[in-house]
Amino acid sequence: MMPHMKTTLELPDALLRKAKGVALRRRTTLKALVTHALEREVAYANAPATCAFAVDAEGIPHLPSRGVSVSSETVHRLLEEEDI
Repeated sequence: MMPHMKTTLELPDALLRKAKGVALRRRTTLKALVTHALEREVAYANAPATCAFAVDAEGIPHLPSRGVSVSSETVHRLLEEEDI
């Protein structure tokens, strides 16, 4: 079991009220809600950095492929459909 430390946090009143409401709706404690949120935030901060763009051999940034190829023809067709 991990040791526990007590600490004091100053939170904006409105945020604290909202957090207490979320904890109540989830049938959990404010402590559990805050602990879970901090665990997620720390895990995210420690995750390997990923770049939103890939740079090709010519140095041009591209979004990573998501299985859909977008060409100028596709864009032109979509723009024409938008005018309908």
